[in-house]
Amino acid sequence: VNGTTGEGLSLSIQERKQLAEEWVCQGKDKLDHVIIHVGALSLPESQELARHAAAIGATGIAVIAPFFFKPTNKDGLVAFLQKVASAAPEVPFYYYHIPPLTGVKIRVEELLDGIKERIPTFQGVKFSDTDLLDLAQCINKNKGEQFEFLYGVDEQLLGALAIGANGAVGSTYNYLGQKTNLMLQAFAKPDLALARRYQFLTGEFLNFVIKLGFGVAQTKAVMTFVSGIPMGPPRPPLIGAADEFIVKAKAKLDSIVWPDGN
Repeated sequence: VNGTTGEGLSLSIQERKQLAEEWVCQGKDKLDHVIIHVGALSLPESQELARHAAAIGATGIAVIAPFFFKPTNKDGLVAFLQKVASAAPEVPFYYYHIPPLTGVKIRVEELLDGIKERIPTFQGVKFSDTDLLDLAQCINKNKGEQFEFLYGVDEQLLGALAIGANGAVGSTYNYLGQKTNLMLQAFAKPDLALARRYQFLTGEFLNFVIKLGFGVAQTKAVMTFVSGIPMGPPRPPLIGAADEFIVKAKAKLDSIVWPDGN
């Protein structure tokens, strides 16, 4: 909650709290986990959001790296994360690794070395990067830690699963969640040919819309026409999806023939 697709960093602190409260309330007895993103450029604000998440009963908190004054090495990044995590000392803590947006390219493999000693509540990583070598090294070197590695590049999920990712967080699951679940079922059987078919078709759609210009605003437009629930406009500086994009994206999604026939 309050992550990238939710435009959390474009919201006020009060708005982020209000959304977090509503998700925890609505998710009671329905959702296994409600993980609140509490990252911010300001350490006191991030700590305030972490305390709030703990107070309302969130099952986890996540934090991205600060991205204006950036940490330049592991020690600086861990020090920031530790100070946020300590504000909610009973809540599982996740590092949200998204270097394409933060510009912080400290390898997660390096970050995880000794992380439990600094952050006892450390639970895992949302890994939103295409560097599967880094992810593979994280998984291979931390077999005994029972960390969760939640992959965030939807068009590469199958590759991440093959090397040991044990979860996913992504925007396409808001509108292609059923298809992704079918891919997960095929992978678990294992029926890799079927799993690849689902992944290739997801990739075909994303490749198409990326060429048109695909970001958070366009993602919300797709979520709107698939669900029928108006997602509203993005907050500036983002600009709403053009009508031409919506028409083309809808036509492309409707044209895809999935293995289940739908």
